[in-house]
Amino acid sequence: MLGAVTAVGRCCRGIHSLKTISGSFFEGSAAPAAQAALPNGQIVAAISAEVDVQFDEGLPPILNALEVAGRESRLVLEVAQHVGENTVRTINMDGTEGLVRGHKVLDTGVPIRIPVGPETLGRIMNVIGEPIDEKSPISTKQTAPIHAEAPEFTNMSMEQKILVTGIKVVDLLAPYAKGGKIGGWII
Repeated sequence: MLGAVTAVGRCCRGIHSLKTISGSFFEGSAAPAAQAALPNGQIVAAISAEVDVQFDEGLPPILNALEVAGRESRLVLEVAQHVGENTVRTINMDGTEGLVRGHKVLDTGVPIRIPVGPETLGRIMNVIGEPIDEKSPISTKQTAPIHAEAPEFTNMSMEQKILVTGIKVVDLLAPYAKGGKIGGWII
């Protein structure tokens, strides 16, 4: 995923691509008025990696990113399921230590996005795009959703090239074709 994903330009509820990586998802969004229109909720249950969030009105779409407000460290939740009664079940992207019922949760209006491009080559980052390799912050303007669709078949190269992994067993028994998708990685 580091530098290998092509960005897909999508827009959700008027919020365009995110411009900053290190801060909140809200920093690069379209307008404060659009942010205010997004639903806010509160935590009603936190069990292991699952957190249930209840909204007063309107549910965020599945795969949207939510941020828990009022914490020292940033905690991002991803909507996994609508469970009824204005409640969504989310998966947390970090530890839930210190989470209590009633914490305010903000809908970002977009899926989790990570930085892409030449600046990310050789960098190590977590699932929400924050660098964890103790180097400088990643300064790129391009971002892509972590749930990107596979390229269209017509966009794939018909020329068959083999990706040499350097692992003899893999290269011999299960060679990978360049330009396709292996698991979650586009190569």
